[in-house]
Amino acid sequence: MIKFFRLLLVMLVIHTTSFAQKGIPRLQTKGTTQELIVNDKPFLMLGGELGNSSASTVESMNPIWEKLKAMHLNTVLVPVYWELLEPEEGKFDYTLLQDLILDARKNHIKMVFLWFGAWKNSMSSHAPAWVKRNEERFPRAKDDKNQSQEILTPFSENNLQADLKAYEKLLTFLRDFDKTEQTVIMIQVENEIGMLPSARDYHPLANAAFKKDVPSFLMNYLQKNQATLAPEIVTAWNKNGLKTKGSWEEIFGKSLQTDELFMAWYFAKYTNAIAEAGKKIYPIPTYVNAALNRPGREPGSGYPSAGPLPHVIDLWKAAAPAIDLFAPDFYNPDFKYWNDRYTRYGETLFIPEHAFDPTVLAKSFYAIGHYEALGFSPFSIESTEKPQNEPLGKGYALLEQLSPLILANRGKGKIASVLLDKDHKETVVNLGKYALTCKHDYTLGWSPEAKNAEWPMTSVIIIQTNENEFYVAGSGVVITCKSLENPALNVGLLKVDEGYFTNNQWKVHRHYNGDQTHQGRHIRISVGDFEIQRVELYQYK
Repeated sequence: MIKFFRLLLVMLVIHTTSFAQKGIPRLQTKGTTQELIVNDKPFLMLGGELGNSSASTVESMNPIWEKLKAMHLNTVLVPVYWELLEPEEGKFDYTLLQDLILDARKNHIKMVFLWFGAWKNSMSSHAPAWVKRNEERFPRAKDDKNQSQEILTPFSENNLQADLKAYEKLLTFLRDFDKTEQTVIMIQVENEIGMLPSARDYHPLANAAFKKDVPSFLMNYLQKNQATLAPEIVTAWNKNGLKTKGSWEEIFGKSLQTDELFMAWYFAKYTNAIAEAGKKIYPIPTYVNAALNRPGREPGSGYPSAGPLPHVIDLWKAAAPAIDLFAPDFYNPDFKYWNDRYTRYGETLFIPEHAFDPTVLAKSFYAIGHYEALGFSPFSIESTEKPQNEPLGKGYALLEQLSPLILANRGKGKIASVLLDKDHKETVVNLGKYALTCKHDYTLGWSPEAKNAEWPMTSVIIIQTNENEFYVAGSGVVITCKSLENPALNVGLLKVDEGYFTNNQWKVHRHYNGDQTHQGRHIRISVGDFEIQRVELYQYK
């Protein structure tokens, strides 16, 4: 009988723990991808990241909330500053965070917290004064000339423990204050980690680690995953004989690339320790963001060395299992190239930061439609003076209506998107039994702007909801259709309606099939228009 009650107690504890885990923000697999679950429902982030100082006081945030709502954001990415959270060692002030969360709730906006702990854009600018002033206790990284940098070295246990304890306090506060409401749905651990101006740290602690053998755990990981490693890693390893034991230079050769691999491993280990400690307290999703490198630039001198970039990301994956996502920050025009690299083995995409430029509307649609991203977020979202006129807001208004359809069809091969400009005028997507040829609206030649040297970037998202039924939403694209099953058949537009969703119910605003479809020749949303169209196709001889 005693054994029975002990077993019953164990089962109750397991059930209670499982229920508690289930009720918090989390990632879960759906089909070929993952989705974010918030308040036990799938959630699509229509986001924007604040400028670095906008959330440093409640007063500075007061006028911003209305801007966010005017652009139909449902999520705002907000920095949390270590120096403000722990102004004196061991003394924590949660007032700002509490007030921001309460304001977010009032405005029905979710939040992602960005932990500006040891590193922000590589530097340790947001470490507290009591850390910065005590270099002996909290040592800094050194460059190849032995000059100290405004960067806390990741090789110091003191640095790690101070950062970790503050992060634990942050997660404890979130668990206790926000677990039920789930206003904060994700955490970014540190910010754009990387080593500058040299490719690696030359602090004595780092030099000692560099001379040691590459950790056996990492070597085992590389051997086990050799077929899917970044080609840059395989090339360097192969050039040195695919050794399975030796120092960093013995395994990968003497180069800046080796220096970067070395730093990636130790940055990742440090960051994983932070994330892992937080997850023991409140295991909501975590990610680490990366400042993208540009071709031909050297690590350290040309870009922050050793962040979770595609050419070193395998070391991050090996060392940081507590990190759920690795995310690109875009100030780099080659959108498709980088996203392809971040998703090449089925990884889930999230774009937490993109320059707030004229391309963000189209890219938000493409990220969510083509890559089935968890969300999209331009940087300095509050900088606009006329949020009601922002194309991004008009696009987010469409995505807001479509979110239930998008979320219901994620991971099923039912969603597609295109990204078009003057250099990439046309592409074909296949959905079900149809090939949809999507062209930039200006290819019709009907607009005077078609003669311009540059065309605006445009995009639509296409969702197949039945064999012959599709919803098309976005701006600046014209679509024609062919049969994949029998190319000899013609494909016609049986019905095209422009409309909107209210309470998840489709409402027709205007019935097309006349001039708007060129008498049934194509589906079109002009540049400057922002529409959702419901389309029924049919086939005839």
